[in-house]
Amino acid sequence: MLFEQITTGGCQSYLLACPDTRAAILIDPELSQIDRTMGLAGQMGVHVRYVLDTHTHADHFSASRELGELLHAPVVMNRLSPAPYAQMRLDDGDMLIVGNLRLRAIHTPGHTRDSMCVVASDRVFTGDTLLIGGTGRTDLPSGDPEALFDSLFGKLLKLDANLSVYPAHDYKGRSSSTIGAEIAENPRLQKTDRAEFVAMMQQLDLAAPTHLTEALRTNMNGGKTVAQLLSEASARVPFIALEELAARIGGNDGGFVVLDVREKDAFDAGHVPGALHLPRGQLELRVNSMLCDPTVKIVTCCEFGKISTLAAATLRDLGFVRSSALDGGMTAWREAGYPLEG
Repeated sequence: MLFEQITTGGCQSYLLACPDTRAAILIDPELSQIDRTMGLAGQMGVHVRYVLDTHTHADHFSASRELGELLHAPVVMNRLSPAPYAQMRLDDGDMLIVGNLRLRAIHTPGHTRDSMCVVASDRVFTGDTLLIGGTGRTDLPSGDPEALFDSLFGKLLKLDANLSVYPAHDYKGRSSSTIGAEIAENPRLQKTDRAEFVAMMQQLDLAAPTHLTEALRTNMNGGKTVAQLLSEASARVPFIALEELAARIGGNDGGFVVLDVREKDAFDAGHVPGALHLPRGQLELRVNSMLCDPTVKIVTCCEFGKISTLAAATLRDLGFVRSSALDGGMTAWREAGYPLEG
């Protein structure tokens, strides 16, 4: 088996392939690693046949939809997944054939109702059902400690003790474990009585994941993350360096407009000399009356350079084709000691 583990913070993704046919599958890919994942597949010389998520993730952004489109591969999830972009939905016991590899899906609800584990010949990809030294939490949407107990003790822990365990997350730098090691050492698995296990899970009192709402809405409904919107906008607009804008202002270059898209209080507290003020929330409604020449060079600016990037992309969509954004925003402008008005 050809195998690569891709670590992103605590997130674990996997690319495995048949060495004879070069057919491959991606498991739990993470959104920020799309280029790296594509590069790995090319470096390994494999053809990705499936992109699989073990469950609806609440603590990272899945790249399954995007990679499925880029690789022309179906997105695979459990049949109970709410994701509208899942093209192949598996039942308990269904098998995927990847070249000469045989991968069996086990429905293991508990962390989420659509959680599943994927069993290969010598390893099992456990998603967030079973972690190294822990288990998935059950206090997030569709979590159920009773179901997790059944999934662990009734299914997963009955597998061969020698199977390697590869979870979807590990925050302590560990790459894998085994079923046998988890049975012996995992503190949560020592609670073999159903009532005691359920009580333990209900009393964990864990903090909510940092990106819970955004992760759920994107992974469940196929929406875009804020980072995706910014990345897409950045790919469509050029940027102006601080020193370039400062030189143009100092040289009395009148061939461009600086458009500050912050709110009024921020604008009044200090802005680029000569800048016009048009808050981002009013951009589409007021731009025609403020900027009559669609051929003018526009430099948008905001506090950190993010909202101005979105604004510049919107202006280009509206036909202001020479729109750009100030790199670094007003924070960088102030820190560099450039002049301010206001």
